Amino acid sequence: MNGYVNKQILQLLLLGSSLLLVVPAWAAPDGEALYNQNCASCHGYDGHGGVGIPLALPAFLETVPDAYLSKTIRYGREGRVMPPFKYLSDAQIGAIVKHVRGFSKAKAPTLTLGSVQGDQKNGARLYAKYCAACHGAEGEGGKGTGVTFSRPRDLPVIAPALNNKGFLAAASDKMIKKTLMEGRKGTPMQSFLKQGLSETDINDIVSHVRDFERHTRKLASLNNDDVSPVLVQESSHDLKTTVENVKAAAIAANYRIIRVQELDKGLVKEGKESKKEIVIYFCNFGLLNSVLALDPRVGIFLPCRVTVVESEGKVKVMSINPRHMSALYNNAELDKACDEMTAIYESILEEATL
Repeated sequence: MNGYVNKQILQLLLLGSSLLLVVPAWAAPDGEALYNQNCASCHGYDGHGGVGIPLALPAFLETVPDAYLSKTIRYGREGRVMPPFKYLSDAQIGAIVKHVRGFSKAKAPTLTLGSVQGDQKNGARLYAKYCAACHGAEGEGGKGTGVTFSRPRDLPVIAPALNNKGFLAAASDKMIKKTLMEGRKGTPMQSFLKQGLSETDINDIVSHVRDFERHTRKLASLNNDDVSPVLVQESSHDLKTTVENVKAAAIAANYRIIRVQELDKGLVKEGKESKKEIVIYFCNFGLLNSVLALDPRVGIFLPCRVTVVESEGKVKVMSINPRHMSALYNNAELDKACDEMTAIYESILEEATL
């Protein structure tokens, strides 16, 4: 049988000079390309950080095992800036982790699994005294992304949320303990041993942090499936009047009009713009700064704008729905701000169309 099979293969190979059988090899995932596509916009192409933490920080890579990086990519941080990357395969995540390791000469620590035993009640007391100021009384983490707008940020990282499903799934007890004992050079995290705590005290704090799993914080829903991406109102006025009404409503809501222009301006030859599709740009700079402080990525859909369109004898006023957009950013604090923005948009649209 084997001789027959080999003969058939030989015949195929010799079938003709124009026939070439090629057996493709499965290419390994390109970690650098995957990182650039999925991670660099937040963590920087060189890993020095931005909206996200600086992954190239040697003290970070010295204290986190590969499993922590892999699970962080897989699960993300619910309600924080870091989203889960559910669509990446294990091999792709492994390639990204390998690329991240290349940012530093620091070797991955070899931390065995297993729980750390301690007195959770004493740990809660010590946590309130030594940890809550940075990580939050309930482990909710530091506020914002750590990015400032007028100067480089003072600290490379914002205290992570410890009471978070993603963190608790990724971080082993021994990794948390190692961080507490050694601190993390270049960040606000200092060695607790140098602050006078004993190893027993640190075990107690680890036990308290792990106890967060029994009552992880409930976050506002980040699902936007039932939230319309666009807000639309039909106007009872003509296009020109409706545009003026939008401007007046925005000003009444404490916004400043930036400009009014045709929707297709710059997209078609000058003078050929549609006069029946008008965009009104407006901004409240105080609100803009506060929202950008929560997550600079919202600059994608700011400043605020409303579009007025006349079609088939009807005038409609529309805008994006900030709450729908917010769900894409995995930032619970941003959800609240965008809920407020959506209410303002709805009010402006309603007032302009009555």
